[in-house]
Amino acid sequence: MSDQTYTISDLAQEFAVTPRALRFYEDQNLIQPQRAGQTRIYSARDRARLAWILRAKRIGLSLSEIGELLDMYDLGDGRVTQRRATLKKCREQLAVLEQQRRDIDSTIAELTDFCTLIENCLAEAGETADVVDANRGLRRAKG
Repeated sequence: MSDQTYTISDLAQEFAVTPRALRFYEDQNLIQPQRAGQTRIYSARDRARLAWILRAKRIGLSLSEIGELLDMYDLGDGRVTQRRATLKKCREQLAVLEQQRRDIDSTIAELTDFCTLIENCLAEAGETADVVDANRGLRRAKG
């Protein structure tokens, strides 16, 4: 690893997070900057861990899951255990997201069918075509 160091402002700016977020990750023992008085000094390792934390958060892992996976980094097995565990978590999260997508697609289909049913009922009740068309346009604009 590099001897490069970073301030809290450096990392906050680079990763578009707040200094408060960095302090929170420190409180959660996800990163461990050195101290020079009150000043936090982040290493290249801290920077790499932060990048990993933020990526794991974006894909939906919890902070406790992230901590567990980060703790596997130094097991001395060339990160094989960490990579296997990360892959397992990623596949689990992918399955959750795919199910959510199926659920959303199903709900969209149900809403589309319901809107069509209501539009047909309005048409049968003598509503003018422009009212039905306006409602269809409104639905398209929202979707």
